[in-house]
Amino acid sequence: MTKDMSSTDQRPYHHGDLHRAIVGAALDVLSESQSTEFSLRELARRAGVSHNAPYKHFADKRELLAAVSAVGFELLAKQMTGATKELDSPRERLAAIARAYVYGGVDNPALYRLMFGGYLTGQDNGRPAVERTAAENMKALLVDAISDGALGRLIPNTAANTRKIDGAILIFWSQMHGLTLLLVDRLVGPNDKMEALTESVLQGMLDGLANSIPAIPAGVWVGPRPT
Repeated sequence: MTKDMSSTDQRPYHHGDLHRAIVGAALDVLSESQSTEFSLRELARRAGVSHNAPYKHFADKRELLAAVSAVGFELLAKQMTGATKELDSPRERLAAIARAYVYGGVDNPALYRLMFGGYLTGQDNGRPAVERTAAENMKALLVDAISDGALGRLIPNTAANTRKIDGAILIFWSQMHGLTLLLVDRLVGPNDKMEALTESVLQGMLDGLANSIPAIPAGVWVGPRPT
């Protein structure tokens, strides 16, 4: 089981860094309450600063939550990197990435829904730039494992293979995202079978992708929408 994505020991900060202190307070409140229904005033109190201090760094709550989501992606990428650093097999690396994804979402559902739900999506269907950059960095871990042969063959990360790699990521993500939400919403269970259930779905998905990788249609994006 991975550490909770909101774990404060992974994001040290001091009061001289007000931006980080407020984001850290938001992560703590989100983890404790499992809700985004908190005020900037409450975060200021948590961080031990004046109630107007958050507005020096964030125009509004959406901008703050975008920063929180970006940190969530950074922490998840860190967990994925940590889970794969001792593994030579690309398939095992991709499997470890999947486990970190599912366990991270189950550990902190509110942060997961913020990162992968529609709360931060704007009217133009875009996501905040700070979050988009962090999400792209996490996606790169998937691309590297798939390119290195995680699905039984090398797929060089070239423009000619972009649609195939994105097709593999779409299937991988759909399976892991769906499983995470089913576990979070207790539509499958019990909790003490989560690891065995994840392993069953994961290996079935990897075996399927090893047999066939459907390329996504032209013009489709996977991950943060390009600007």
